Amino acid sequence: MKKTIKIFAVGLLVAGGFSSCANLDMDDDGRLTMDDIFSRYDRTQQYLNGILNDMPKVTLSYGATSTPMLAGFSDEAQDANDGQGNHVMSNWYNGAGSAADYASFPLTAKTINCWEHYYEAIYKANMFLENMLNPSDKTFPFDETMKTGWIAQVRVARAYQYLMLAKRYGGVPIVDGLRDVNHDYSGDRRASFEEVADYIISECDLALSTPDVEGGFTWITTNSVNLTRFVAWAIKSQTALYAASPLFNNGSSKYTWAVAADITKQALDECLAHGARLYDKTPEASSALNVYDQYFLTKAEATRGNDPETILQSTTQLKIWQYCGTPMNGKMKEAGACPSQELVDCYDMKNGQEAILGYSDDQHLQPIINQSSGYDDNDPYKNRDPRFEASIYYNGCQRNLNSPSSILYTYEGSNCALSTNVTDVRFTRTGYYMRKFNSYTSDDSHAADGYMPLFRLAELYLNFAEAAYQSSTPDTKFGNMSAVDAVNAVRARVGMAGFPTGMNKSDFERRYRKERRVELAFEDHRYYDVRRWKILEQTDGFVTGMQATKNSDGSFSYKRFKLADRRCNTPRYYFYPIVQEEVSKMLQQTGDNWQNPNW
Repeated sequence: MKKTIKIFAVGLLVAGGFSSCANLDMDDDGRLTMDDIFSRYDRTQQYLNGILNDMPKVTLSYGATSTPMLAGFSDEAQDANDGQGNHVMSNWYNGAGSAADYASFPLTAKTINCWEHYYEAIYKANMFLENMLNPSDKTFPFDETMKTGWIAQVRVARAYQYLMLAKRYGGVPIVDGLRDVNHDYSGDRRASFEEVADYIISECDLALSTPDVEGGFTWITTNSVNLTRFVAWAIKSQTALYAASPLFNNGSSKYTWAVAADITKQALDECLAHGARLYDKTPEASSALNVYDQYFLTKAEATRGNDPETILQSTTQLKIWQYCGTPMNGKMKEAGACPSQELVDCYDMKNGQEAILGYSDDQHLQPIINQSSGYDDNDPYKNRDPRFEASIYYNGCQRNLNSPSSILYTYEGSNCALSTNVTDVRFTRTGYYMRKFNSYTSDDSHAADGYMPLFRLAELYLNFAEAAYQSSTPDTKFGNMSAVDAVNAVRARVGMAGFPTGMNKSDFERRYRKERRVELAFEDHRYYDVRRWKILEQTDGFVTGMQATKNSDGSFSYKRFKLADRRCNTPRYYFYPIVQEEVSKMLQQTGDNWQNPNW
């Protein structure tokens, strides 16, 4: 961090705020002072846009084989690159990551260090706020309402960057102002997660305390880059949920489950009161399988007219067809994150009953079948939750919705057969391919895949459900809603029967965690959920898959199999390591070892 901040302090990276902008009308020598930037409306807005453009992209690294989906780093999936020598996925499964090699960790790349990346974004936000809040003798040609709205958005953006840091590293240093080259680093320290949570929530509260007036910090915007009040509430909700979770709360934090329930309920109520609702548009039969499928193929608009659920969406269109594709896709490169059998087992039957209750063996090869559910081990994909077929390609499913003969098969010798050669990354490692976000019409000449939601209303429902049942009982009402009510609202969107009332906390927790896993599959939640619940050792030691065999009569039989053990489920993997170079510098400066445990 010292290196990063000192670079920023001498102004060498000022232009970083304009990486996506043009026409800055710079001086002849190509340099701009801060006075040059913040004394002109157009340049200030370009700097602001640079800050806001950081937000919808920083958690996503899709589009290159060296930066695979986060799902493969969890028990949601096994990445098809698991046998590729020094590939990041092979290293991850083999436990080969080190504090000296930041490229071995999720959502990073050989040239991206998450620690520096987020602090760069924070620095840009600090620079903006310093110049807008303390203009000195500079003349600011800005409308006061607009200026206040810009300040609020940057506070929310900075809060988001801290949330991204804290999810990965735990407590981190809070740098809320500019530092000069003579800054004394000996007094710096890592804040606790509770202190970071306080800071994040207070920044959002400051933003929300500004008036909701046109041209300021509003609920609805016409500019897709701008942040809204919805985003501030969503950040508060997720921050409170994490702060109450076992990984970050040993029983002494003020962020109890009751506090988290109150914050998440207020966030949910505010969003609902201002027009948010679960996406419910029934698609044409030729465009999507069901409403859930259609939602993830929809690009949200700033005005929220076509999508009232999404709170913040990545501006980068996914290329699932290419990097998590099937061999039926021309010019696809790899199968990518192949869904695990454990994830498949989480999907209920359409009648609302659980299909698989657990496993009778420690290898997950002997499922405990709910005999009253209607699940058939010889036809395991029949009559499952509609979100299953919208999320996962499986043996015998129709891929092209306009062509009944376009059937995907995974049995030996078929068009999408289970991989028998780990050097060929185009074929599934588990017997499944990812369907979520993928349009069957997508290829190298037609981009029709979806966009990753960073926050959406369904998450807020589930955040509230978790905090509410943990703080009381599944049926306890917080105002007009209980944990059961919140989960059932999410299930009702796809026509799934709700959870019954009267469940004890243990039974509800088991079903809630499956529901969260199903609804938010492949959306970068599971990786963090198993860590904040402190169950990583139980979930991520291995995953299983399903081998389909075609019988002589044309029917299929199915056999579960276990993939190789992973070595990425030990306590050290609860947090990212801080890059060792930075740790060494701060040890010299402060006398404290900032490194995370076991690294």
